Amino acid sequence: MTMEQTRADCPASRPAIDLASDVSRLDPAIHNDPFPFYRALRREAPIHFDAKLNMYLVSRYQDVQAVLRDAETYSLELGYHGQFARGFRAEYADILEREGGGFFRDVIACDPPAHTRLRRLLEKAFSAHRVKALEPRIRQIVVNILEPLAERGGGDGIHDIGAPLTARLICEQLGFDYDEVGVETLKRWGRAHLAQLGGMQSNDEMPENARAVCEMQNYIIPRIREREIAPRDDMMSDLVHARLDDETKPELDFEEKVSCIRALLIAGNDTTAAALANLLLVLATQPALAMQLREAADDERVVSRFVEEVLRIEPPVHGLFRVTTRATELGGVHLPVGSGIHIIYASANDDEAEFPCPRMVDMNRPNIGASLTFGGGIHRCIGAALARMQIRVAAQEVLRRLDDIALAIPLAAIRYHPTLSSQTIERLPLTFRRRN
Repeated sequence: MTMEQTRADCPASRPAIDLASDVSRLDPAIHNDPFPFYRALRREAPIHFDAKLNMYLVSRYQDVQAVLRDAETYSLELGYHGQFARGFRAEYADILEREGGGFFRDVIACDPPAHTRLRRLLEKAFSAHRVKALEPRIRQIVVNILEPLAERGGGDGIHDIGAPLTARLICEQLGFDYDEVGVETLKRWGRAHLAQLGGMQSNDEMPENARAVCEMQNYIIPRIREREIAPRDDMMSDLVHARLDDETKPELDFEEKVSCIRALLIAGNDTTAAALANLLLVLATQPALAMQLREAADDERVVSRFVEEVLRIEPPVHGLFRVTTRATELGGVHLPVGSGIHIIYASANDDEAEFPCPRMVDMNRPNIGASLTFGGGIHRCIGAALARMQIRVAAQEVLRRLDDIALAIPLAAIRYHPTLSSQTIERLPLTFRRRN
């Protein structure tokens, strides 16, 4: 495959499935391979009511953009908190209150004007200077991870590469002791919290997930108290002491501090690790592209554009939720007030009308930065610049150090963790050799 590949040479896309009346995004087979389902939605019912989810699925790029740009009509706050711990909310909150120091809502998932204030406070921890200063440390972590694996001749793309990189970095930035916490604990905490958005946890799984979140909060809370008394040079201290001089509520209250640091710990770990695993999967399954990229490993522009394409084609977050605050029309479909909306970023990124030959890695796309992987509008991911840099640095070092990357299992054997919002590979066994 070359960068100049034309539409006539597009990789064959799997045909769209039959969009029967009872088919649902909740179906396990669709979850593990959702793109034929997304394709059917875009062609047959771009605004599709999913009866099992009791919400509308929005699948076309322009319709998803319309939702993201209208935060007043399509409420993130109502959508997020209406979906959170769906069917278990009271029991979940009770466990957190009794065992986890309190039930703290994800306050960043709010609407203006509260969102405007919180966003400005969070931006103080994601300054351009702080993000840029992280690059040498990110590169060092990546090299330390890859070198032993290169000697071994293989490893798991998520458990041995993606997760340790992102876990160590977010621990260091927040001021946690990585050796004390560990990558497996961080993954368990993150999955437990993300399961509350996934809509697919069982009666037996919910209490176990709730207690994992309690464990996470019981780790975070005393460290916040420490920073309140004695700030350090870390992102947690930046947030704990962030202040806006022109607000009636200029600082984060305690609930907001816990909620924001918990969100950064999870978002800065699980989704970026998933994105790195997806990048390795692309390299392992497209050897001609991998060979071409190896020759351009030192070209930051080429590698950055490759990262953008991987983030578009295989986004770690497939979609999030909104609720209509008034009756409206979207894509020619009437939506009553209070309608649940599932905006599917991954389907928007796969829309042929916006991205010709969407399943092809094309680093010459004129709209290469137009994907919705990090959302859009006022709720666009605040950590996007840091995530992009982590993935780009990791990609460069993989291309410089590893050769002949290949899957150690059949492609059809790859499975994803069960959740509606994110799409994280469970395991990605790879073989490779050290590049000469």
